[in-house]
Amino acid sequence: MARLTEYHKKWIRRQPRFGGIFENGQGFEKRIRLSGAQTYDEEAEYIRKAVENGCDGAQREQLAEEIAAYTKKRSAVPLSSGTAAMHLALKLAAEKLYGSASGISTPDGLGKEGSLYKRRVFVSDFAPMSLAGPVLYEGGEPIFVDCGDGDWGMDPEVLRIAFEKYTDVKIVIANDAYGYPGRLSKIRKICNEHGAILIMDASESLGAEALFPYQERSLPLPTPMFADYAVLDFGKGRIISGDGGGMFLSDDPYSARKAEYWAEGAYADAPWAQHEELGYDYRMGDLAAAAIRGQLSHVGEIIEKKKKIYERYREKLDGELAYMIPVGEDARPNYWMSAMTCESSIVFEETRDSRNYTYRDAHGTAAPMEIIEALQAFGAEAVPLYKPLSMQPIFVNHEHVTLDGFRRTYEDFYCDNFSLKCHRAKQYFQSGVCLPGDIGMTEEEQDKVMEIVLACFNKQDLKRRMWI
Repeated sequence: MARLTEYHKKWIRRQPRFGGIFENGQGFEKRIRLSGAQTYDEEAEYIRKAVENGCDGAQREQLAEEIAAYTKKRSAVPLSSGTAAMHLALKLAAEKLYGSASGISTPDGLGKEGSLYKRRVFVSDFAPMSLAGPVLYEGGEPIFVDCGDGDWGMDPEVLRIAFEKYTDVKIVIANDAYGYPGRLSKIRKICNEHGAILIMDASESLGAEALFPYQERSLPLPTPMFADYAVLDFGKGRIISGDGGGMFLSDDPYSARKAEYWAEGAYADAPWAQHEELGYDYRMGDLAAAAIRGQLSHVGEIIEKKKKIYERYREKLDGELAYMIPVGEDARPNYWMSAMTCESSIVFEETRDSRNYTYRDAHGTAAPMEIIEALQAFGAEAVPLYKPLSMQPIFVNHEHVTLDGFRRTYEDFYCDNFSLKCHRAKQYFQSGVCLPGDIGMTEEEQDKVMEIVLACFNKQDLKRRMWI
């Protein structure tokens, strides 16, 4: 998020290229959010019931049943966050592959047996930290797999390259970037060929579907159906949100029971507090469950509103100046975010170091951070795309796989200016913007957002043509 002072915002608003967009010259009357939750009558009713019943867990149990039915998974376990769900999914995968945890720890506190201690895990590179953090919690070594160009999810061809070298890997963590499913059936097939467990972070794709080839036709399936274990997150800004909360999904009843056991502290059956395994305080609260339940029944209409926002952006921006995040041929997205990359015939000038950035305002082109600053100056939220996990300082020495091969095979890997020739996740990060996609935004407000974006390109003639 660009950190702008009030002076900087005022300076941007006074630039001639933005003249005439707002009559008051100040911007939106209310803040235009990136993605905000709506409130519904059911939500208030469920919260009232939770309070009246002393938050006895009834809302939590009902939510688990409703999410399982909606995603077509056999079991669902409500948890405190998506990261908690990913952590337990990894522990379960490790237990299934490498044996039960014994509670024996190394001097650094990482368990050897039943953990991922010194074991490799393939992880989507173009993804949030919540995918890779739990791998470190369990002592594992994430290896990052680049994304594709037809969609922004894990590239199956790069995954094949990764398996050719690391044949011992048995866990793959994939995601659906910004709610647009990748090539899940191909990823599922590759995992089956290598006997690998597929963990799907479906946090951004709740309500989305991908096509699964079955005999002579293709069946649309909810994205969690492609995974052995799936994870949902209901944090701030998600397509439905309890301002926190997560969900572990599985078709294996044992895994669901074990996840719940760990999440509630791992209390053994004894008349006193007996702990024979390490447990966690990962339980979802009843109030969060009530809020999520109230929105879940409206997820279809939320997706339709998100789709309309995306299509209006694509109609007016896509092509000459920008490319909207693509919809894969096998995907039915939920349009959670309307993301774009800057694609002018004139290359924008922007540089980024670990924490800061600079750009040059040039006629006919716009840098991503230039657009983000302009939108923020007028009261609209916008953010850069994911910074690839392989570029995060905490993972600087970890292996990374692209269509070029493996990062560590290059002699100059440890040089400061090292760069792979083909690193799609890096390209999207350096050229992309998440535009405001809040379903509470009006068409008039969205038009203003697009006018600001076009003004950043200094394309005043094009801006007028698009609104005639």
